[in-house]
Amino acid sequence: MVTRSVRASYFRLVPGDVNGFLGLVVDNLSVLGLLAAVLIGVYAVPADIVFGRMFPGTALGVLAGDLVYTWLAVRLARRTGRSDVTAMPFGLDTPSTIGMALLVLGPAFAKFRAAGLDPTSAGLETWYLGMAATAAMGVLKLILSFAGRTVRRLIPMAGLLGSLAGIALTLIGFFPMVDLLQFPIVGFLTLGLILYALVAKGPVPLGMPGVLFAVIVGTTLYYGAGHFGFLGMQIPAPPIPALRLAFPHPDAGIFHGFAALWDYLPLIIPFALLTVVGGVNNTESACVAGDDYDVRSILLAEAAATLLAGLAGGVAQTTPYIGHPAFKEMGARSGYTLLTGIFVGVGGVLGYLANLIELVPLAVLAPVLVFLALSITAQAFSAVPARHASAVAISFFPSIARLMTIELSDPKFVSPERLAQLLTAPEHGLPVFSVIVALGNGFIITATVWAAFVVEMTENRLRSAAAYLAAGGTLSFFGIVHSVRLDGSAYALWQLHGIARNVAVQFCAAYFVLAAALLLLSLQSRPLSRGRN
Repeated sequence: MVTRSVRASYFRLVPGDVNGFLGLVVDNLSVLGLLAAVLIGVYAVPADIVFGRMFPGTALGVLAGDLVYTWLAVRLARRTGRSDVTAMPFGLDTPSTIGMALLVLGPAFAKFRAAGLDPTSAGLETWYLGMAATAAMGVLKLILSFAGRTVRRLIPMAGLLGSLAGIALTLIGFFPMVDLLQFPIVGFLTLGLILYALVAKGPVPLGMPGVLFAVIVGTTLYYGAGHFGFLGMQIPAPPIPALRLAFPHPDAGIFHGFAALWDYLPLIIPFALLTVVGGVNNTESACVAGDDYDVRSILLAEAAATLLAGLAGGVAQTTPYIGHPAFKEMGARSGYTLLTGIFVGVGGVLGYLANLIELVPLAVLAPVLVFLALSITAQAFSAVPARHASAVAISFFPSIARLMTIELSDPKFVSPERLAQLLTAPEHGLPVFSVIVALGNGFIITATVWAAFVVEMTENRLRSAAAYLAAGGTLSFFGIVHSVRLDGSAYALWQLHGIARNVAVQFCAAYFVLAAALLLLSLQSRPLSRGRN
């Protein structure tokens, strides 16, 4: 009886789980909101297909993964005898979900419509393709999961954490910062309250969880002040919730999707690779924070959840989230992932996820993501030796380039015609925009390679640094990193022509030239190294 009581204590809900639940739900709601906004608002995919077919299976993948991650946290707590283990955050992968919407699902729907299909038929064919793509990513990740431990052992911590910090500041932090400042009174207040509660550790009225308090205050102000026009515009009343009952929906039409999948593999494969690398990075981040999870278990669970989502009608892959230390700092343990999984999974069936996306303003949701971005970046610098700070910093540049590519590729800012001119504009050297595009494509892997080779040089392990550079050059040869194509798709270098080929050759050669230089430098006499070559 005593043993059973002790074991039960390893899973219990604590106040910090409410903070963690809100933060993780915000992440998932934001991703689902972006998916719906692009497909419905930009490409006019029928809403009933997005909410009724795509959302339930996608939410099921989140439920399955969060249940497994909760169990992994309880298992780790039992093994270590600790009650403060924090579950790995888990949910929909933001970069690849946006990529799927903008580069796969949306264009595919437009192509089906151009072929003469009505909106409903084109939407169904798009859904089939999304199912097949998600299932294919799940299978690929299952295979790659067995290499996760090797990756973690070979790549320096600065390479793992630095790439996460670059993503955090640019993609997770910057875009939400812009969103919250579109309503600065509401957004800045919400951000300040979150920082007050979670960074300054200030007391919150009524002992409420800090994130919940900030969200309630921000939402109330948004609708209250907005009703009277104090936010610069008239804000309409909150929408009335509507029941949208839908279940995960496996469909034989997935075989239609597999038949059409070939053209999209150059995009889908990098999406899967990025989440595997990200999963290793996030596991390392959790280890630094005190929770030493098994890499293979983390990767296998998220791969299986992605595969399940695809087979059940989902169109977005799942992944362990960046920010475990931030959730731990919130006081979250193993309960917040269970709450999130149930909330998202059931919400995909009952339709209240769509209602919440419409109810809570983005200016209130965005500050939570900004806080996560700040926490991730701070950890990247504090968890590595001071001499590796430059390695962390250099890994930010590919993420910045990716941010610029996303913004400059938006037709609202630059027309497609002007974009094509920028890619081939004559310059003293390579075209600037082509360089930005190439630097940003494959940014997670690029950031990891750059930080790793700088760490190896810092430790006087020049041959190891050269090996990382050679790996980067090989990946560049196939467009897995530094793809010169605007959509980031892979290729073999000999398939390119003109300026695109020149850019790709120059990037690829740069890695091998620097690798050769470091090998030659390694032959000279030098002071005793800090590590072995």
